[in-house]
Amino acid sequence: MNRFLSNATNRIDAKGRVSVPAAFRSVLAQRDIRDLYCFQDFVFPAINVGGPDLLERYERQISAEDPFSPLANEMSLLVHGGGVFMKLDAEGRLMVTDFIREFTGIESEVAFVGRADHFQLWQPQAFSAAQAAAREARRLRGLQSQ
Repeated sequence: MNRFLSNATNRIDAKGRVSVPAAFRSVLAQRDIRDLYCFQDFVFPAINVGGPDLLERYERQISAEDPFSPLANEMSLLVHGGGVFMKLDAEGRLMVTDFIREFTGIESEVAFVGRADHFQLWQPQAFSAAQAAAREARRLRGLQSQ
């Protein structure tokens, strides 16, 4: 499969590293992604992780705007100012840096969440709460449309 699907929670080791789930590493290998572009999500307390193509997608959106417009400046602040490049180590682990911890509230475990063309890093309880809220919102919208 060439998409990031499902979710898994892994513990952070004593050196501050976490193993990326094998299924996610497989997608990274299939897509030949070696440099991980990581940026703070616009809505959720999560870090989005993908390849350089993810950054390029947002940069295309920014370049389609007037470079002096508030929208282009806001997007650049979020995409460039809230992003870093990272790499997995030889064992498929990611360093859980202050950049990740401070934005997400991650302490000892990381929830990896598939989002089709990228994945996210969440604090596990925050992910469970957001998923439950999304499920409830979908349920309520479904009831309203009947």
